[in-house]
Amino acid sequence: MNLCKQDLTGLESMDQCRRTLEQHNWNIEAAVQDRLNEQEGVPSVFNPPPSRPLQVNTADHRVYSYIVSRPQPRGLLGWSYYLIMLPFRFTYYTLLDIFRFALRFIRPDPRGRVTDPVGDVVSFIHNFEEKYGRSHPVFYQGTYSQALNDAKRELRYLLVYLHGEDHQDTDEFCRSTLCTEEVITFINTRMLFWACSTSKPEGYRVSQALRENTYPFLAMIMLKDRKMTVVGRLEGLIQPEDLINQLTFIMEANQTYLMSERLEREERNQTQVLRQQQDEAYLASLRADQEKERKKREEQEQRRQEEEKVRQSALAEERRRRTLEEEKERKSECLPPEPPADDSESVKIVFKLPNDTRVERRFLFGQSLTVIYDFLFSLKETPEKFQIVTNFPRRVLPCLPTEEQPNPPTLKEAGLSRSEVLFVQDLTDD
Repeated sequence: MNLCKQDLTGLESMDQCRRTLEQHNWNIEAAVQDRLNEQEGVPSVFNPPPSRPLQVNTADHRVYSYIVSRPQPRGLLGWSYYLIMLPFRFTYYTLLDIFRFALRFIRPDPRGRVTDPVGDVVSFIHNFEEKYGRSHPVFYQGTYSQALNDAKRELRYLLVYLHGEDHQDTDEFCRSTLCTEEVITFINTRMLFWACSTSKPEGYRVSQALRENTYPFLAMIMLKDRKMTVVGRLEGLIQPEDLINQLTFIMEANQTYLMSERLEREERNQTQVLRQQQDEAYLASLRADQEKERKKREEQEQRRQEEEKVRQSALAEERRRRTLEEEKERKSECLPPEPPADDSESVKIVFKLPNDTRVERRFLFGQSLTVIYDFLFSLKETPEKFQIVTNFPRRVLPCLPTEEQPNPPTLKEAGLSRSEVLFVQDLTDD
């Protein structure tokens, strides 16, 4: 008996089936008729809809639901046609529900696998334009998720339309309502518009999420309490003026939430800008301090290098001076003894140094000019670099070996007499 009641009402849940029968005082015929009317979008014959079409959804008090009822039969002819068609409709929808229920076990619905969501949307738009023309609201050419993200980012309303291709009211809604000039202008100027056919996997997926009851189906979605929320549901064949009025009502009812989100986002943006400016100022100050510290380190390093250079220069000068003194001592120790004054081969030479001092010494004619140079080099008063010059005729004595003359001449070969005055010329600066 329970199985029979469940099959007749077309409800899978036993509890829901029981509640439905209880609502109709266990009148199976009334329950089945109400179930068929619900599937067709026809208002209940036994429980007429409330007088206010715009009502708060009992499942979520933030969602407004608007259901357009199909007109009831009028007159004797209308009721006669309705009663004649009732058994056929009952049989058709009962068999259809049983077939769908059985098919669900045999073969999973292929629409459950979404492989190309963008392709599904683009294909629907193409088919829609082929059937209803290009005069329609601007369709969002992207996935449902992308439309939600854009509406959230731009703080705009998102109107979702699920297209039931096989529903009897779909063609009239598309031609007489959705594609009218006033509806097109209203939607294009106030919200994003996303649509897809429920025969496509992407549309079917959205249909499972929004759980529509009949077609045509429209859902208004917006950012509310920081979440994308369905704030309005419009179901059934709705006329253009009524559609605009209901959408306007939903927008006005939720305008405060949207304004609150915009103000909150503006405050967050201003806070973020302020924080960014503070961060930039801090980074600029930090970079300036780092630059000062870098310059300070560079100056300290430069001073250290200069001091080190001076120290190294002083050490080099000290080493050079010591080396020079050692070389002077060595040259002095290596000098041959001064010949006696009565030696016939001796030459008396008076040297005039650059500091105007005079030095006198005797040498032998047979000694090399190098001996004269070494003697002068060994003196403390003599500059580090010098050359020996005769007075008249003025000439420089070749005292040091060269490539052309590896062995300097003797005093006699240089043409010196027994008494000479030679000048020491300082070459240090040169």
